[in-house]
Amino acid sequence: MVEAQALAAPPTWTAQDAAFMTLALEQAQAAYDIGEVPVGALVVSAQGEILGRGYNRTIIDHDPTAHAEIVALRAAAQALENYRLPGITVYVTLEPCVMCIGAMLHARLARVVFGAYDPKTGACGSVLDVGAVARLNHHTSVTGGVLAEPCGDLLRRFFRARRSKESIA
Repeated sequence: MVEAQALAAPPTWTAQDAAFMTLALEQAQAAYDIGEVPVGALVVSAQGEILGRGYNRTIIDHDPTAHAEIVALRAAAQALENYRLPGITVYVTLEPCVMCIGAMLHARLARVVFGAYDPKTGACGSVLDVGAVARLNHHTSVTGGVLAEPCGDLLRRFFRARRSKESIA
Protein backbone atom coordinates (compact mmCIF):
# COMPACT_ATOMS: atom_id res chain seq x y z
CA MET A 1 0.00 0.00 0.00
CA VAL A 2 2.82 2.41 0.84
CA GLU A 3 4.47 1.80 -2.55
CA ALA A 4 1.27 2.63 -4.41
CA GLN A 5 0.97 5.89 -2.48
CA ALA A 6 4.58 6.72 -3.26
CA LEU A 7 3.91 6.41 -6.98
CA ALA A 8 0.89 8.69 -6.68
CA ALA A 9 2.74 11.38 -4.71
CA PRO A 10 1.11 14.78 -4.93
CA PRO A 11 3.28 17.53 -6.44
CA THR A 12 4.20 18.92 -3.00
CA TRP A 13 6.26 15.84 -2.20
CA THR A 14 8.29 13.32 -4.11
CA ALA A 15 8.67 9.56 -4.34
CA GLN A 16 11.97 10.03 -2.46
CA ASP A 17 10.06 11.74 0.35
CA ALA A 18 7.70 8.76 0.48
CA ALA A 19 10.62 6.32 0.53
CA PHE A 20 12.26 8.08 3.49
CA MET A 21 8.89 8.38 5.25
CA THR A 22 8.48 4.62 4.87
CA LEU A 23 11.79 4.20 6.72
CA ALA A 24 10.62 6.66 9.38
CA LEU A 25 7.52 4.48 9.75
CA GLU A 26 9.81 1.54 10.54
CA GLN A 27 11.21 3.61 13.40
CA ALA A 28 7.66 4.41 14.54
CA GLN A 29 6.87 0.70 14.54
CA ALA A 30 9.90 0.11 16.78
CA ALA A 31 8.43 2.61 19.25
CA TYR A 32 5.05 0.88 19.03
CA ASP A 33 6.68 -2.48 19.74
CA ILE A 34 8.12 -1.25 23.05
CA GLY A 35 4.99 0.60 24.18
CA GLU A 36 6.05 4.12 23.23
CA VAL A 37 3.85 6.48 21.22
CA PRO A 38 4.71 5.37 17.66
CA VAL A 39 6.56 8.29 16.12
CA GLY A 40 9.70 7.76 14.07
CA ALA A 41 12.18 10.12 12.47
CA LEU A 42 15.14 10.17 10.09
CA VAL A 43 17.74 12.86 9.45
CA VAL A 44 18.87 12.76 5.83
CA SER A 45 21.65 14.63 4.02
CA ALA A 46 21.13 16.43 0.71
CA GLN A 47 22.88 13.43 -0.91
CA GLY A 48 20.34 11.00 0.58
CA GLU A 49 22.54 9.60 3.35
CA ILE A 50 20.75 8.73 6.58
CA LEU A 51 22.65 10.53 9.32
CA GLY A 52 20.36 9.80 12.26
CA ARG A 53 17.37 7.65 13.19
CA GLY A 54 15.09 7.90 16.14
CA TYR A 55 11.80 6.93 17.68
CA ASN A 56 9.97 8.13 20.76
CA ARG A 57 11.80 7.07 23.93
CA THR A 58 10.23 9.34 26.54
CA ILE A 59 8.94 6.50 28.72
CA ILE A 60 11.92 4.15 28.58
CA ASP A 61 14.45 6.98 28.95
CA HIS A 62 12.42 8.88 31.57
CA ASP A 63 13.05 11.93 29.41
CA PRO A 64 10.35 14.35 28.27
CA THR A 65 12.66 15.58 25.48
CA ALA A 66 13.24 12.12 23.96
CA HIS A 67 10.88 12.66 21.04
CA ALA A 68 11.75 10.86 17.80
CA GLU A 69 12.98 14.05 16.14
CA ILE A 70 15.27 14.98 19.03
CA VAL A 71 16.73 11.46 19.21
CA ALA A 72 17.43 11.52 15.45
CA LEU A 73 18.84 15.09 15.55
CA ARG A 74 21.21 14.13 18.38
CA ALA A 75 22.46 11.13 16.41
CA ALA A 76 23.02 13.22 13.28
CA ALA A 77 24.78 16.00 15.18
CA GLN A 78 27.09 13.42 16.76
CA ALA A 79 27.76 11.79 13.39
CA LEU A 80 28.63 15.15 11.81
CA GLU A 81 30.28 16.51 14.96
CA ASN A 82 28.29 19.70 14.54
CA TYR A 83 25.17 21.09 16.16
CA ARG A 84 24.29 22.90 12.95
CA LEU A 85 22.74 20.77 10.23
CA PRO A 86 22.41 22.99 7.14
CA GLY A 87 21.18 21.32 3.97
CA ILE A 88 19.62 18.50 6.00
CA THR A 89 16.06 17.15 5.94
CA VAL A 90 14.17 15.58 8.84
CA TYR A 91 11.46 13.07 8.03
CA VAL A 92 9.04 12.44 10.89
CA THR A 93 5.81 10.47 10.98
CA LEU A 94 3.89 13.06 13.05
CA GLU A 95 3.77 16.84 12.76
CA PRO A 96 6.44 18.23 15.12
CA CYS A 97 5.55 19.86 18.43
CA VAL A 98 6.89 23.27 19.51
CA MET A 99 9.95 21.75 21.18
CA CYS A 100 10.91 19.72 18.13
CA ILE A 101 10.38 22.39 15.48
CA GLY A 102 12.30 24.77 17.75
CA ALA A 103 15.24 22.38 17.86
CA MET A 104 15.06 21.94 14.09
CA LEU A 105 15.12 25.70 13.54
CA HIS A 106 18.12 26.05 15.86
CA ALA A 107 19.88 23.27 13.91
CA ARG A 108 19.37 25.32 10.71
CA LEU A 109 17.69 22.46 8.85
CA ALA A 110 16.81 23.01 5.23
CA ARG A 111 13.60 21.02 5.35
CA VAL A 112 11.11 19.24 7.60
CA VAL A 113 8.84 16.59 6.09
CA PHE A 114 6.10 15.06 8.22
CA GLY A 115 3.39 12.46 7.80
CA ALA A 116 0.26 12.80 9.92
CA TYR A 117 -1.03 16.17 11.07
CA ASP A 118 -1.36 16.63 14.84
CA PRO A 119 -4.50 18.62 15.67
CA LYS A 120 -3.60 18.76 19.38
CA THR A 121 0.05 19.81 19.52
CA GLY A 122 1.21 20.27 15.93
CA ALA A 123 3.45 23.31 15.57
CA CYS A 124 3.86 23.30 11.78
CA GLY A 125 0.41 24.64 10.99
CA SER A 126 -2.17 22.56 12.87
CA VAL A 127 -2.20 24.41 16.21
CA LEU A 128 0.71 26.82 15.75
CA ASP A 129 2.98 27.58 12.82
CA VAL A 130 6.27 28.33 14.54
CA GLY A 131 8.28 28.28 11.33
CA ALA A 132 6.12 31.01 9.82
CA VAL A 133 7.04 33.55 12.50
CA ALA A 134 8.77 36.23 10.43
CA ARG A 135 10.84 37.56 13.34
CA LEU A 136 12.76 34.30 13.74
CA ASN A 137 16.28 34.43 12.34
CA HIS A 138 16.06 31.08 10.55
CA HIS A 139 13.32 29.42 8.57
CA THR A 140 12.98 25.94 7.16
CA SER A 141 10.79 24.53 4.44
CA VAL A 142 7.95 22.37 5.78
CA THR A 143 6.06 19.71 3.84
CA GLY A 144 3.21 17.89 5.57
CA GLY A 145 0.94 14.98 4.78
CA VAL A 146 3.52 12.60 3.29
CA LEU A 147 2.05 9.10 3.74
CA ALA A 148 -0.37 10.67 6.23
CA GLU A 149 -2.71 7.66 6.20
CA PRO A 150 -0.23 4.95 7.24
CA CYS A 151 1.42 7.34 9.72
CA GLY A 152 -1.94 8.21 11.27
CA ASP A 153 -3.16 4.61 11.18
CA LEU A 154 -0.25 3.43 13.32
CA LEU A 155 -0.99 6.12 15.91
CA ARG A 156 -4.72 5.36 15.91
CA ARG A 157 -4.04 1.64 16.34
CA PHE A 158 -1.69 2.35 19.25
CA PHE A 159 -4.17 4.58 21.10
CA ARG A 160 -7.09 2.23 20.38
CA ALA A 161 -5.12 -0.64 21.94
CA ARG A 162 -4.13 1.53 24.88
CA ARG A 163 -7.76 2.57 25.51
CA SER A 164 -8.98 -1.03 25.34
CA LYS A 165 -6.35 -2.09 27.92
CA GLU A 166 -7.40 0.77 30.20
CA SER A 167 -11.07 -0.23 29.99
CA ILE A 168 -10.18 -3.82 30.99
CA ALA A 169 -8.09 -2.76 33.99
